[in-house]
Amino acid sequence: MAIHPEIAKILATIPEPDGSPLDPAAMRAGESAHVAPVEARLPLHLVEDLALATASGEVPVRVYTPTEVETHDVLVYFHGGAFFLGSLETHDHVARNLAKETGHKVISVGYRLAPEAVFPAGLDDCYAVLRWVAENPAATGWNGKNLAIAGDSSGGTFVAAVAARAHDDGFDALTHQILFYPSLDLDFEVERYASMTENATGYGLETAGLLPFNSFYLDSGADPADPRVSPIKREDLAGLAPALVITAEFDPLRDEGELYARRLEEAGVPVALSRYAGANHGFVQNFSWIPEFHRVFQETGAFLNRSRRSAR
Repeated sequence: MAIHPEIAKILATIPEPDGSPLDPAAMRAGESAHVAPVEARLPLHLVEDLALATASGEVPVRVYTPTEVETHDVLVYFHGGAFFLGSLETHDHVARNLAKETGHKVISVGYRLAPEAVFPAGLDDCYAVLRWVAENPAATGWNGKNLAIAGDSSGGTFVAAVAARAHDDGFDALTHQILFYPSLDLDFEVERYASMTENATGYGLETAGLLPFNSFYLDSGADPADPRVSPIKREDLAGLAPALVITAEFDPLRDEGELYARRLEEAGVPVALSRYAGANHGFVQNFSWIPEFHRVFQETGAFLNRSRRSAR
């Protein structure tokens, strides 16, 4: 199948990389300029910004409550952005759609970014918020049932690493992990995955850009050999939370996500794997307005709600 025609139209307007060094401040400003005004966003029952006093320090979060009931299942969301981009604002529409289509209260984490914050600051923030939610159900409105994590791209990296850390710490409140086109192998050896060459150019995220985009994170102390950085390098995946892995047909990272799903399944972890035909990397953030891709939110809701846990 070819890339979706609506995506192709946008890709045709993107200039070729000129080899200039990446400027985090300028790129963040560019992202912010494209954020929709509040009045144009999907309405929900309640959206509020909080600062949580966690074991990792004070972490900003945005809480999306879909309906007017006292308690909810909870989904903790980690935005993407190659560990140096993305924010509560740039991914606000993703969190809103997740809340609406899953019925879960969504807590989006404004974790610390590279290069200003060194590894593992962002990862620690994500894990600390998950623990805080479980330990403070009265404050969060968690009903003691589903407590899931989700993330796109580098946020998917954090999902896999947080799920592993929760298992190793004996933290059994985590019920689901959802990875949207995750980045799981940060050594970027091109020959390891066929999708790295098949989708190397022309689809938005380019294979040659993976190392430059992730260099801020790697230069902050993140070692690609460390399973916390490259979760696919974890040897034992048994006992991790059930997973939904979403990949995109025209994504250089497609094959590592699908390999990770197979390895989870081989380790006895319940897994649902879904490849979106005609999609590219970032489609949940950038192209979920297209009906064929908006169904990713319904698929996420179906995954979460068909195996709800009883209250703890």
